[in-house]
Amino acid sequence: MEEHQYDVVIVGAGPIGGRAATLLAREGLDVLMIEEHNEIGRPFQCAGLVTPSAMDAVGVHETVLEEVDGALIHGPSGTLVPVGTEGTLRTYVVCRKRFDQAVVQQGIEAGAHIWVNTVPTDVEVLPSHCMLQVRRNGTLHQIQTKLLIGADGAHSWTRRTFKMGHPKELMIGFQTEVVGYQGRDRWLEMYSGLEIAPGFFAWVIPSGFGTHRIGVWSTAKHLAGRSIESCYDDLLHHPLWRNRFEHVKEVARYCGPVPSGMVKKPIKDRVMLLGDAAGMAKPTTGGGIGPGFHQIQSILEPLTNAIREDYLSQANLRSITKKSWDAMKKEQDRARALRNLLVSDCTDAALDKHFANFSHPDTLQLINEIGDIEKPVPLGMALLKNVPAFRKLALRAGVKLLLS
Repeated sequence: MEEHQYDVVIVGAGPIGGRAATLLAREGLDVLMIEEHNEIGRPFQCAGLVTPSAMDAVGVHETVLEEVDGALIHGPSGTLVPVGTEGTLRTYVVCRKRFDQAVVQQGIEAGAHIWVNTVPTDVEVLPSHCMLQVRRNGTLHQIQTKLLIGADGAHSWTRRTFKMGHPKELMIGFQTEVVGYQGRDRWLEMYSGLEIAPGFFAWVIPSGFGTHRIGVWSTAKHLAGRSIESCYDDLLHHPLWRNRFEHVKEVARYCGPVPSGMVKKPIKDRVMLLGDAAGMAKPTTGGGIGPGFHQIQSILEPLTNAIREDYLSQANLRSITKKSWDAMKKEQDRARALRNLLVSDCTDAALDKHFANFSHPDTLQLINEIGDIEKPVPLGMALLKNVPAFRKLALRAGVKLLLS
């Protein structure tokens, strides 16, 4: 069995693994990424939205398919709430395959190594190092590393192997790529209602060259035995909106989990979880790239020093991550509570009342002034405090968490 040695081994060469590899390799550390697939960027299981701050971090604008200025949000009975301003960029739509490849390429250019078609098979954590066994192209290899980072997604091998807990909730997403949808340039659309996206919402995102991504997401609890595909079919045939979808032709489809809610133990001795593996997706949108980028960036300097000094006990890793990761977890919890209050725990009748309030000119102005796809909590709090109809809702819910 061949033996190898690195400072850091990252399981998973998606955008979070690639970003971590880039930042750590730029600090002069010897980094290896391992990826189970033989191609970076596959399988595709994401709506492909990247926020401006995340794009600024990596600067791979060549992967952008569309720029989005806002969202046209439809209530269950058809009330339309436009959020955004024409000509003011809110988010990017990217080709995820090219985006992932570009981010991973940055890691390689920084000096990191990559093995594709490689799966971990066993691991042992010793006082002085981790010993990882992998199968690469059918051949077993043994790798000694100071730190093992699991950036291996929703079904993380690292998280399961080390029994690091489970994300607070696991949403189920289903999406197709279609031609034939006539939407508004530079705007995405969102649809709500128990029939089409119980507890959550459906989306239509322009993806360039006349194509759109149509998707829905929910949880097993909210689906109550229904399949997510049936929700998608109900969206396409909904009496209010079926004329919008009558000419669409499907060219691809994807389905996958969206883990949100940081796991109980994102670190152990010489082991760390990042991104979806740690449950970092936003509970409001399902986006995971921005939080994953922030998760590693926020601890880069002390983590780099700890790797160099080989001081990687659970206690020390906890001291490194505590401030920034606890703040991220708190923000997740507050955003989830707001989502439940305003969307997920609502009947269609209650949602319609909310949309009537959202569509009031003063409320729309507040939404467009404060609304931020990356930071939904300030907007939610402003709505609860400043819109009379929502003050009663906040009191009835007893939202101590929101006001903490």
